[in-house]
Amino acid sequence: MNLKAVLILLAVALVTILALVSVLLSGAGKSTDSCSSKPRHGNLKSNVAQQKSDKGSVFSDLTPEEFSATVDYLKKNLGKNLINAADAKPTENCIYYVDIKYPPKQQVLNYLDRGGENPKREALAVVFFGDQEEPNITEYVVGPLPNPSYYHDITLEKYKENLPYYRRPMIGKEYVDAYDLVYQNEFSMAPTFLKALGYDGSNFAALTTVPRGFKSGDRSTWFVLFLKMKESCFAVQPVGLEILLDHKSMDISKWKVTKVFYNGAYFLNMADLEKQFNAGNVEVIEIQKIKTENDIGSMIPKVTTQPGAPLQFNPAGHRYTVHKNQVTFQSWSFTYGMNVNSGLRLFDIRFNNERIAYEISTQEAIAIYGSNAPGGMITRYLDGSFGIGRFSFELVRGVDCPYLATYIDAHYLMESETPDTTKNAICIFEQDLGVPLRRHYSNMHSMYYGGLPSTVLIVRAVSTLINYDYVWDFIFYQNGVIEAKMHATGYISSSFYFADGKEYGSRVGEHTLGTLHTHFVNYKVDLDVGGVDNSVMTQDMQFNPVNIPWQPEVKIQRPKVVRSILETENQAAFELHAKAPRYIHFSSNTTSKWGHPRSYRVQISSFAGDFLPEESPVEKAMGWARYKLAVTKRKDEEAESSSIYNQNDPWSPSVKFSDFINNETIKNQDLVAWITVGFLHIPHSEDLPNTATPGNAVGFFLRPYNYFDLDPSVNSPDGVYFKSEQDYGSCEVNQLACLSKTASCSPNIPPFTYEGFKNLVNL
Repeated sequence: MNLKAVLILLAVALVTILALVSVLLSGAGKSTDSCSSKPRHGNLKSNVAQQKSDKGSVFSDLTPEEFSATVDYLKKNLGKNLINAADAKPTENCIYYVDIKYPPKQQVLNYLDRGGENPKREALAVVFFGDQEEPNITEYVVGPLPNPSYYHDITLEKYKENLPYYRRPMIGKEYVDAYDLVYQNEFSMAPTFLKALGYDGSNFAALTTVPRGFKSGDRSTWFVLFLKMKESCFAVQPVGLEILLDHKSMDISKWKVTKVFYNGAYFLNMADLEKQFNAGNVEVIEIQKIKTENDIGSMIPKVTTQPGAPLQFNPAGHRYTVHKNQVTFQSWSFTYGMNVNSGLRLFDIRFNNERIAYEISTQEAIAIYGSNAPGGMITRYLDGSFGIGRFSFELVRGVDCPYLATYIDAHYLMESETPDTTKNAICIFEQDLGVPLRRHYSNMHSMYYGGLPSTVLIVRAVSTLINYDYVWDFIFYQNGVIEAKMHATGYISSSFYFADGKEYGSRVGEHTLGTLHTHFVNYKVDLDVGGVDNSVMTQDMQFNPVNIPWQPEVKIQRPKVVRSILETENQAAFELHAKAPRYIHFSSNTTSKWGHPRSYRVQISSFAGDFLPEESPVEKAMGWARYKLAVTKRKDEEAESSSIYNQNDPWSPSVKFSDFINNETIKNQDLVAWITVGFLHIPHSEDLPNTATPGNAVGFFLRPYNYFDLDPSVNSPDGVYFKSEQDYGSCEVNQLACLSKTASCSPNIPPFTYEGFKNLVNL
């Protein structure tokens, strides 16, 4: 080969190398662009954003300053000696909690829709009065905020009776005093037995059970003992010992243990157990120390963790806005809040600026257990009395919610004189569900493809109530659908395995019985479909025999729609497992383009277990769980289906849901749907280390039904449509063809932070 040819080849190779370097550098430059430098969504962010105003603040939670102002005002003006609840004895007075007191609905609507006066902003304060001749619980309205000048006692108006002191929820100080009596006083009565059991002075933990007795006025609590674990939940490590403490007396020195249970046998107290053990009448199963690798409850990964899980981000930024307590997303707008007792709540939910619902909120969650041990066999948790909102702790980025979600703090005041803040208690994010909202491929007569990805907006909080974790979602779809969903996770509760334990659950560990239980969750849904006045319409089908018109000798069964309008509350109360119409709607007085009533359909997704029989003495305290759906005439005085006082006096509940259903007319009225969902949980070995969410989700949909003349998602900017003859690789025809340009950036990822490890909780 001559020199000239070699030089030519070298030149070609150099040009090729330079070209490749240029391409690589160009690609690298694109991939390292910050997504914040990309064009924003602009007017695609929300077509209702400009229509919102600060009027939504009528629903906003109290600010820390408003909490403090309420407490200060009560301390100066009640004329009572108020002790900080964190230090209060049963014989002292304290403020239990403070929350927003919403104005009557009509006042709010006059303000939002008719230019009326902004309603006064008020607080609800619950005060325990132990330092008086007849101790009681009193509820006050305090206002106007932010500078209070009045308070009103609303207890009689709200409950039609004074609230007995024994109905009060247990506060932290009472738990501390009770635990001290068990661990210090009572344990000292049985040193030999406890040593044989494996107690070293600090390695046992306890869970308490409810209800606390069998009649009004009782206050006796079972303390179920477990092996304390440093790196996992103790709830799956029972030791077989349970202690019943009577703490009814206002005088703590008079509290006493009235029964002890160990491994299938009952004793008078710990001293009696010690005596029987020393006499050789008690066989002890020693609880061995458990190494991490053998801990059935350990959530420590068994393999080395590494990055690589998918990360969701939007190259052009969020397509929703959060302003104070108001959210907008495409055609949706609503306000949000967090009730310290019942959790997430949404108000003034609108689509295209037309109100769909005035309120959608969680009301209560209960769990009914069974076991052959005393604590488990009587347990009926009403979680609202502990605080579904209070125990909605900080969310973990990238697990509890997408890493780049919007995180919002929640403020509350409970068992304290100063407000507390839970950072990142609520998250809001847009999610691609990975399934088309709708789609069609055509190769008949014409060739085209049309589709719309299902991207939704989700508002989420997660409550950890002792061992269980509940993931609460409200989901907004582009076609006008709203979904409420609850996922259950966390740890199962357990009893010590002995004798016939398998009749009450499954054995999931050497000494662990995963106990049978059933979950129920109640929601309040105040729909205003096409206005405040609605009716309940039902639809179903039935087969009717008919002779074929063109061949009369042939008979077929033809399905036909059966419609009706329900007249009364009793007709619209559908018991849990009773047959109900498959289509139930809130219908308006206006009609669609095609002459049908504009309506929203309530569609429930639930697989609840059986509810308590009516002869159960505590059934009335959670009577809403008897109905999968009950529609009642809306009343401001029937604001909640449950009460925090029902837990400690379920025999005479302060709020009895059955009273809401009294055969009033529900035709062309302002109506509320009370929806109950739930599931039966018979634990199994795969519930260890803890319960997974797949298959453990329940909820309901609110679906437009002839409400729009056409699916409103046709107005979504996410739609895709192209025909066979088009250049569907072109951005002008198909937005998906632009992804190489619009998504070639790196998201701005904030550093991981977490401040959730603050206070240990005893319940």
